[in-house]
Amino acid sequence: MNFRRLCLFPLLAICNVAMADPAGSDGFYGMLRSRDLTPFGFLRLDMRPAHAVSIEPRTFAFETELGYQNTWALSPNVEKYLKSIEAGGQRRRVDAALVQEIRDLPGENYLLDLESATVDFALHYKLSSQWGVYAIATVVSYHGGFLDRAIEKFHDVAGFTTFGREAIDRNGTNLVFDLKSSQSVMLEPPHSEGFLDPTLGVRYSGIKLPRGWDMSMELAAKIAVDGERVLLSTGRDDYGFQASLRRLGGKNAFHMDFAAVYYAGQGSPTPQDEQIVPTIVVGWERKMWARTNLNLQAYLSKSVYRREQTDLHELLEDKYQLSLGLRHRFDNSILSFAVTENLQNFNNTPDVGFQVGYAWVPGR
Repeated sequence: MNFRRLCLFPLLAICNVAMADPAGSDGFYGMLRSRDLTPFGFLRLDMRPAHAVSIEPRTFAFETELGYQNTWALSPNVEKYLKSIEAGGQRRRVDAALVQEIRDLPGENYLLDLESATVDFALHYKLSSQWGVYAIATVVSYHGGFLDRAIEKFHDVAGFTTFGREAIDRNGTNLVFDLKSSQSVMLEPPHSEGFLDPTLGVRYSGIKLPRGWDMSMELAAKIAVDGERVLLSTGRDDYGFQASLRRLGGKNAFHMDFAAVYYAGQGSPTPQDEQIVPTIVVGWERKMWARTNLNLQAYLSKSVYRREQTDLHELLEDKYQLSLGLRHRFDNSILSFAVTENLQNFNNTPDVGFQVGYAWVPGR
């Protein structure tokens, strides 16, 4: 599999656009379709925010999205220790000696330093005016990446703390967990480039509510097709429900998604119990120019860690992420770009993520 070619696909797809008006064109596209990019969090089922574009019955629509994220997350004791190294002015490579020094720190500790890229391919089919089905396949690659230098310079210019980043070599892949439920170490990019478990779903739309609101509902399942695979599959099936509300005005639209996922848990790299994971996404969409809309949306989800796995506050806290994006329509194709930043709890979500998406929606 050539992953770089897969990553280029969303960008190249805009070169092949058809000349027709999209069905159900009211000028709004709905939420950004970006998913949670938390490392290893995308191994579980994550309900995508609902779109607001309708297609004709018995027709197909296609969408693909490239997601890229940089994560630097660590426990307070590790951050304090790395800052003491940083004060010496020389970067260190994360090797067996440094891992042992981290393990010798008091209490539980962890360090997560990596970048990952995902490409989603989704196919939608409209069964009738209100019923539709979809299937999603995702390919992922983990690596050291290239964003560390830019993020460090941004922190320096903005006057933010370094969070200990400048103590170790840039663009590495370093995973060290020393928790009460797990002791895992990975100091090289994992040989885990491949497909995640596929997602199948059904959607019912067109429920009219008072005061101009309408509603859609979705059921979805993530199917484990080949057992547990390190950093690719939990080896367990997940199931989810989502209710999506939206109100479309003249220039503005408001969207709200409420989802609950039965997450069957995982065994590695850190054990997690089966549980119900609630998620809320709230979004505002604004028509900026002809065919170009601005999206701002906030994501809130419960952590999948429990006291049985760790007592670290950072891993037990809820996840907050904010996304800002632009979407533009080229006839019956829609191109989107978005940036996602973590909020409040900086050590349980990616520092920054980017999404580039392309959707082809058939004309009437």
